[in-house]
Amino acid sequence: MAVSSRRANRGASGFTLVELLISIAILGVLALIAFPAYSDYRERARVTQAVADIGALSAMINNYYVDARAFPPSLSAVGNGGKRDPWGRPYVYVNLQAMKGKGSARKNKNLVPINSDFDLYSVGKDGQSAGPLTAKASQDDVIRANDGAYIGLASKYE
Repeated sequence: MAVSSRRANRGASGFTLVELLISIAILGVLALIAFPAYSDYRERARVTQAVADIGALSAMINNYYVDARAFPPSLSAVGNGGKRDPWGRPYVYVNLQAMKGKGSARKNKNLVPINSDFDLYSVGKDGQSAGPLTAKASQDDVIRANDGAYIGLASKYE
């Protein structure tokens, strides 16, 4: 009797091929659900970091203005010439006070410049940008608008 019970236990241990395939399929479905959610989380974190960076850079530029009575010619003048956004690209700074005309200024849906002092923005995830915020290339840009009253995604700017 002892021999037959050992044989019965030997056959019952381990997983069958069907059980393994079902487990792998379940893990695959869970991974397909989790990956997009994780990607969205990482993108939101990058946007949040860019908003914080632009806020800090804007404060440095304003402090420079208080001291020098002029906006800096570049981000290098405030010690952040090599500063990169969370996507690995340099932040874009345009001193609007030093420019002739409004051609290089970022513009809202009515083609009115969004800042009167300086533009400061990240070109976002796609690495592309255009002057008007309504352009498809500008929708993922993280911008400073209303002379610093708004910092966030161009797609959410009204």
